[in-house]
Amino acid sequence: MTSPCPFCALPAGRIIHARESAVVIRDGFPVSPGHSLVIPKRHVSSFFEVTDDERNDLLSLLAEARDDLERQFRPAGYNIGINDGAAAGQTVPHLHIHLIPRYAGDRDDPRGGVRWVLPDKAAYWKKD
Repeated sequence: MTSPCPFCALPAGRIIHARESAVVIRDGFPVSPGHSLVIPKRHVSSFFEVTDDERNDLLSLLAEARDDLERQFRPAGYNIGINDGAAAGQTVPHLHIHLIPRYAGDRDDPRGGVRWVLPDKAAYWKKD
């Protein structure tokens, strides 16, 4: 038996921002204060499957969420990421864009950012 999609039945109280085809929520398992998710309302697995209108709403909400985080948390930077497919680490098969606020000192050396998904290749500046 397949478990229900957690993003298809979001409680209204979790929704921070919304557009016709997408919403913003805070991540249930945040890696930093303010970690947010931008999610299409339609159940679709991949970013490459969204319509133009959905993509416009997703990107508009990404900017709106960033503005909210600027006011509320004042981070020093951001990581924006999508795990698209099981090989990329996607565990919920409903597209969601991570907006992860970053703070000075939250990692000893933040260089490489999203490249750390493959740690052996992340620190390319240290290669012989």
